Amino acid sequence: MKLTVTMQISVDGVMQANGGRNEELDPGFERGGWARPLFGGESAKFVGDLIQRADAFLLGRRTYELFAGYWGTMPPGSGPIADALNERPKYAASNTLTESLWADTTILSGDLESAIRALRANGTGELQVHGSGVLVRWLLERDLIDEMTLLVVPVVVGEGTRLFPASGRDIALDLVDTRVFPNGIVAHVYRPNGRPRYATPE
Repeated sequence: MKLTVTMQISVDGVMQANGGRNEELDPGFERGGWARPLFGGESAKFVGDLIQRADAFLLGRRTYELFAGYWGTMPPGSGPIADALNERPKYAASNTLTESLWADTTILSGDLESAIRALRANGTGELQVHGSGVLVRWLLERDLIDEMTLLVVPVVVGEGTRLFPASGRDIALDLVDTRVFPNGIVAHVYRPNGRPRYATPE
């Protein structure tokens, strides 16, 4: 099973609270909702088509709880994104969840790496990760991501949690595709390819 990641980030790499302000989840963070005003038309269709391509979803605990409380409450026929998320298998990566909040959910806990490697080795189709920044960084550290779509939103947020930490693993990325939308959002599709090559002193 191919493991893919889709993430909305600002030009300065922020991923936090892209959809809106939530004082409970992001206390004191007043710049939430920086991505939502720009999504629509072609960029929204792109995301919808991408989500419909999924055979299953892998989500971190926080994103899983957010999605379950929003998408999971929608009745059948609510739209392509809601229907895909509600109808297809979901895997929640968490050592704290004790019961599923959403139909068709399997909670992955304990030896998470072995469980995800088994999904990739034995499953078919596409296993998609959306949001779930902590999980994405963890997956990158362990070479578990096959492809990553970064939706770069033309905003400098100026503060907030960034996808890539100030200090972390170095990763070479092969650019597979790029698409520019009229609202200024740019989708870059990458495949991780080991470590970067560094220039050597002449």
